[in-house]
Amino acid sequence: MSEPLRIALAGLGTVGGGVVRLIEANADLIARRAGRPIVITAISARNRGKNRGFDATRYAWEDDMVILGERPDVDVVVELVGGADGPALALARTTFEAGKGLVTANKAMIAHHGLELATRAEAAHCALRFEAAVAGGIPVIKGLKEGAAANYIHRVYGILNGTCNYILSTMEDTGRDFADVLAEAQAKGYAESDPSFDIDGIDAAHKLSILASIAFGTVIDFGAVTVTGIRRVLAADIAQADALGYYIRLIGMAEIETGTDGQTRLFQRVHPHLVHRDHPLAHVDGATNAVVAEGNFVGRLLFQGAGAGDGPTASAVVADLIDIARGDIGAPFSIPAAELEPAQRADSGHRAGKAYLRFTVADRPGTLAEIAAAMRDAGVSIESLIQKGRVDVAGESRALVSLVTHHGPESAIAEALRLLDGSPSLAEPPLVMHILED
Repeated sequence: MSEPLRIALAGLGTVGGGVVRLIEANADLIARRAGRPIVITAISARNRGKNRGFDATRYAWEDDMVILGERPDVDVVVELVGGADGPALALARTTFEAGKGLVTANKAMIAHHGLELATRAEAAHCALRFEAAVAGGIPVIKGLKEGAAANYIHRVYGILNGTCNYILSTMEDTGRDFADVLAEAQAKGYAESDPSFDIDGIDAAHKLSILASIAFGTVIDFGAVTVTGIRRVLAADIAQADALGYYIRLIGMAEIETGTDGQTRLFQRVHPHLVHRDHPLAHVDGATNAVVAEGNFVGRLLFQGAGAGDGPTASAVVADLIDIARGDIGAPFSIPAAELEPAQRADSGHRAGKAYLRFTVADRPGTLAEIAAAMRDAGVSIESLIQKGRVDVAGESRALVSLVTHHGPESAIAEALRLLDGSPSLAEPPLVMHILED
């Protein structure tokens, strides 16, 4: 058997500890599948004395994790610290400068600096792998780069954040409201003490931008993702969607579009959707992730599984290490960084579909007529309209008005909301959720 692949590990939290335990527990199996042993030579973390469930004294310790990239007894650095910039980015740059490979689960760093890091890795003839950055243990990046490599992918979408999916599916099952379920998710460890990146859609947007670059061969463009989270989804919205035959899911969607001018544009949006109960994504519940990719020959592919956690994410990290041990370097984004194409941002206004709109309104005569008139004047056709339930807004009781539109342009909905902007009948801005269509 060949010389071992020597790795250094930065970050010994949930995932980092899982990587150590996995490599220790399955060393023989990993060596057989990789063609050589994979061994840990050095580690680094914030707290040296913390009990992590394994014997950390077996490995060399570095207080400054950036030094891991310079050690002569290291072939590949595994970065599991997180953060788009700071020490994680410094470690990545140092690693490539030293001619070593990098495996990371850091979706924020890849979303913000992926092109730079891919360029550095390719110039150094080193591996850059980040399977664990998207959808935990689900091999969706490998599936797009390898299994669907012969296809033109025209759309990729899915449930990319387990925290949001846990909250929404629990609201469905229990009828409880968002804040209550969020507190439970935090108590169970499904949500961070500051859950903003999850519930505001940023985490899903990081992952979507990575998937879009790989699927379409475009320059990664996190800044072009339109993002709406789930903070404003009420139990009443969940109930109304259920009555209509839908579930609510936070969906990240990226799609290549060709305009009437012949120009190719990239549409990227993270947004809560109504998903019909017959759609495969409707039955993805709990902290599970699922990604759908649509290719011109392979058709629809569904990748589903655990999107987070020490075991699944560690599994993805070690799978990347096995590929590197086999000598599989390849282009980080499937094609060389210099060949990734810049894509113009697609405007959502020309897109068409059905939508669910919920208005929180003053319960007084003329309110429904005002909403209906705005829809009429903007050219929005209403399929159904229901006034149901009450909520407390700033100490006052307000009514909820929900409507579903017929298929039509999103620009018309935007115009209707513009016409209603500033209306004293509205207690807060309307909530818009598009309806996922095949």
